Amino acid sequence: MNRTRVIIISALAAGIIITILLNNRATINAKSRNDFQGAVPVSVAEVRQQKLSENLSLVGTIGANNDVPIVAEVPGKVTAVLAQVGDFKQAGNVIVQIDDEVKKAAYEQAQAVYERAKRDFDRFSSLREQQAVTQAQKENAWTAFKVAEAQYIQARRQFQDTRITTPISGIVTARYVDRGTMVNDRMVVANVVDISTLKVKLNVSEEDAFKLKAGDKVEVATEVYPGVKFEGKIKSISAKADEGHTYPVEITMNNNREHPLKAGMFGRVSFVSLTPSDVLAIPREALVGSMKDAKVYVVYGSIARLRPIVVGEQKGTELTVLGGLQGGETIVVNGQNNLKDSVAVEMVK
Repeated sequence: MNRTRVIIISALAAGIIITILLNNRATINAKSRNDFQGAVPVSVAEVRQQKLSENLSLVGTIGANNDVPIVAEVPGKVTAVLAQVGDFKQAGNVIVQIDDEVKKAAYEQAQAVYERAKRDFDRFSSLREQQAVTQAQKENAWTAFKVAEAQYIQARRQFQDTRITTPISGIVTARYVDRGTMVNDRMVVANVVDISTLKVKLNVSEEDAFKLKAGDKVEVATEVYPGVKFEGKIKSISAKADEGHTYPVEITMNNNREHPLKAGMFGRVSFVSLTPSDVLAIPREALVGSMKDAKVYVVYGSIARLRPIVVGEQKGTELTVLGGLQGGETIVVNGQNNLKDSVAVEMVK
């Protein structure tokens, strides 16, 4: 019994001694690793306020200032087509002529009735002043005159509508009828676009919508004319977001005779009016992890400590800092791949 107790006590003592030795060895190894890590060479930079330019460039679709379908107002047979695709037409020019024989006759008849009714009313008005006719007779003449006037205006309009004209100055981009074609009321016979002035439509984010304002200057570039910049300005910024929570922006620009643009082209718009802003910024290379889970090593004396931060936009090689750092602090920008939290570092140039 005593022998068994001695064996058990000896085994426990041996176990305790082995545990102590293993712990000492682990402590020595850890200290050796820390001593090695303390010599990690790194490059550092100071966190500071910087003036960073706003680089906002978006692609939009170039459209015509005005794009008008030319519509027939009266039915009839086309007797003449006075425009070809590609022709430039001034506002008021006739595009299509519809047979006007019947409409002209109705107009001339209504004009004759109107003129006679006007003379009758003038005559009854004069006679009424002389007490030669009754007030009722004068009022009947007035009624006949107004009815004749309404019929005359209607007939004149229908006769004029046989000459289908363009309401804007522009280029004919489509023609859908030929001589002899029967057209119906409200039928589209041609299309005219005004590209003397152009519109560029695009959408901007919520953040950018508050940085821009109507009247701001922009530059527009196209792949058709490499290196050529077209000047424009913001015409409007919608007060309501679309389903994608972006805000429609419309830009106007004059077309260029030397480098003419066409509706439907793509244009890259650069918002050059944005002014540089003072922001807290760090080099992009200092970031450890992703933009959503951003961290940097901050140097305290000769110790590098890992700290989570909040970053904003990337502007060139710089990242804006929204939180987690203060101006004047020193961060590691090169060599952080060999670091762990709370490791000593040696700062090198």
